[in-house]
Amino acid sequence: MDTITFSTDLESNIRLMQSIFKGDNTLVVRRAQSPRGLRCAVFFFDGMVNALAINQSVIRPIVCSDRKRLTADELAQTLLQVNDSRVETDAGKLFASFLYGDTVVFTEGDARPVVVNTKGFSMRSTAEPENERVLSGPREGFTECFMPNLALIRRRLNDKRLKFTFLRIGSRTNTVVCLCYLDGVCDARLVEHLRGKLESLGIDSVLDSNYLAERIRDHRLSPFPTLGTTERPDVVAARLLEGRCAVVADGSPVVLTAPFLLQECFQSNDDYYISFLHANLTRALRLLGFLCTITFPAVYAALMLYHRELVPARLLFAVSAAQRGVPLPIGWETLLLLFVLEALKEAGARTPGAVGQTMSIVGGLVLGQAAVSARFAAAPTVIVVAIAGVTGLMAPKLQTASLYLRFLLLAAGAAYGLYGVGLGLALVLFGLCRMHSCSVPYLLNLVPRIQAEQEDAWLRAPWFFMRYDRFPVKRDRQKGG
Repeated sequence: MDTITFSTDLESNIRLMQSIFKGDNTLVVRRAQSPRGLRCAVFFFDGMVNALAINQSVIRPIVCSDRKRLTADELAQTLLQVNDSRVETDAGKLFASFLYGDTVVFTEGDARPVVVNTKGFSMRSTAEPENERVLSGPREGFTECFMPNLALIRRRLNDKRLKFTFLRIGSRTNTVVCLCYLDGVCDARLVEHLRGKLESLGIDSVLDSNYLAERIRDHRLSPFPTLGTTERPDVVAARLLEGRCAVVADGSPVVLTAPFLLQECFQSNDDYYISFLHANLTRALRLLGFLCTITFPAVYAALMLYHRELVPARLLFAVSAAQRGVPLPIGWETLLLLFVLEALKEAGARTPGAVGQTMSIVGGLVLGQAAVSARFAAAPTVIVVAIAGVTGLMAPKLQTASLYLRFLLLAAGAAYGLYGVGLGLALVLFGLCRMHSCSVPYLLNLVPRIQAEQEDAWLRAPWFFMRYDRFPVKRDRQKGG
């Protein structure tokens, strides 16, 4: 499209536009002519524009004009009654705007087109995200529309240092992507790092932010997330204030943030809208729940297979009595029940509406009771798997990591006992120590550093304590959270 050349003849331009979009029945060509002889052609796509704005702000001024001829500059600056109209000579930018809902106007005697902002496609309201509900706090969420999402961020950050840098990614979809950051707060090296990654993407389509996340994230094969994702404007604003960058993709309600540290997986939006005492307790419970969901089945299998002397006598007798008549060894029995648990969760998530929740709950109860009654599985094993499944829901950002580690540690525990579980946890910790997010260590705040960097790391300090000028030392949180 960069080699397309328009002429000063209006009919030639009409034929050229119709030939470019031949076979597209949504293209509308509206010829407009004033009584004095001013002739213009208006092009737009049906369903993508605001028809009222075109009729009142574009066509009416043309047909009511007392001028016989106008240049493109005069048409854009003096005649059209819209808040955004410009002369566009770059064919690539012209068609990118036109395909996104803008209107193109040609006038007789001028080869330069005028682009008018008349976007009017439908969009859903800014409702609270289903996966990030809070007990108290803002209820707004991002939608699939690009500019309203940026407006939600700017409304919360009334700062002239807030910068929006636009890029177009995808050779076919030509998707608009925005890199957001606070100038002077965010490290300039982080901005250049992310911009370079986005500009170097060789991809033909971007339909969701995950298309970008899988290409620009560090450690692509790791189950631990190294890019933050959220659908809440308040979360994005808070992370921008911490010196991070945000990536907004057109057509997706999910915004990416970087860098992203392990400690953020145990944080919740409610932590900042409730008492810090309650917030710290729930954070500790989430961390404990994650450790429990990945180690409980493995430790249970290891104790029952190799280390029965470590189990209290009464508990060992109860478990041994329940295991009588069960055909499978404890390791295979736990593995099978974990597989059934994940199958029920997946079926419940894919079934629409309340039927999915009912099916997953009732299915789990019925299958568990039937398995125990038929002596196909022991009751203690069912309890262990149920605890692992419930605690795995406490840290939703680590569900993928929990799923993989649960099975891997179970295999290690069934093969080598507690030594295998310990070795597996050591390898996981070693891998986390080597990970980074945008050159920031993934476990940056695992070990206490200086006091100024710890007021909102693994635990949250009260708001009166988290003042910028409380500590005179330099704050490195803007470089890594």
